[in-house]
Amino acid sequence: MRLPPTQALPWILLLWTVVEWLPDASAMGCLQSIACKPKTFRDGVAVLQVNASIDSNPTSIDESSAVILRYRTPYFRAQALVLVPPVAANETWTVGWIQACNHMEFYNTYGSKGMSSWELPDLRNGNIRAISDSDGVNYPWYGNTTETYTIVGPTRRDSKFSVSMNDNFKPSITWAVPVSDSNVAELTAIRRDQSFTTWLVAINRATDETLVLQTVRWRMRLLIRVDPEKPLGQRAVLLEPVAQEQPQILGENESIPPNAMVKPNANNAQTLMWRPQEGDPVVVIPPRY
Repeated sequence: MRLPPTQALPWILLLWTVVEWLPDASAMGCLQSIACKPKTFRDGVAVLQVNASIDSNPTSIDESSAVILRYRTPYFRAQALVLVPPVAANETWTVGWIQACNHMEFYNTYGSKGMSSWELPDLRNGNIRAISDSDGVNYPWYGNTTETYTIVGPTRRDSKFSVSMNDNFKPSITWAVPVSDSNVAELTAIRRDQSFTTWLVAINRATDETLVLQTVRWRMRLLIRVDPEKPLGQRAVLLEPVAQEQPQILGENESIPPNAMVKPNANNAQTLMWRPQEGDPVVVIPPRY
């Protein structure tokens, strides 16, 4: 039934009064007359804080062994505080850090004899953009302790948690040429330059749906000069850098290359080559996969 204009006016004024009386929609999240729809995991997961840094201390050198030189680089560290809304469905999500190596130069020079080189052949040849830097067990995750957190739905409350990771290099380099039977020290230089991309990621364990929450890029470089004629303990000097370049937390996330998610990881895929000044390269240690 349509009311005459004069009779409809009081009803319009009453309706307007009721609407004005309702609390602000932005404060309530939704009008009282409309059922609030809970946020899905995809819509509600939020990174409250993220930090990434490389320790300020320089690379340390250890000459305590007559067979090998050891060095230890400063740590790269990443930490994120994450908020997840209630998970209404029977879903399981894991949030954590995934890392891939996208560039590696690792050369150990032995005077005029040649150099040994740890290499990732597929990465070196441009066949892949990046290779997994997983722990080799919990693919695709960098690790499975502080590095990940799993939410098993349904849950009734928000979940707030922290995930963190750290990484550094601590190799051993032979003083003598690695393909020689001699124990005479001939190592003269070590150069290393590696780049990584590290992602904070949420993955649905049932569907493999992947949400990239944050992307970090970092790089580790070093140049060590060695004088094999000097006494043990006085041979190696760090030339650069004293302090590493700090990581970049990207404002726009990058997608994860397929090889960063699957086997093999960088440790299992790398091979140690001997590249003499004259003659053909020799495989010293083959890949482990």
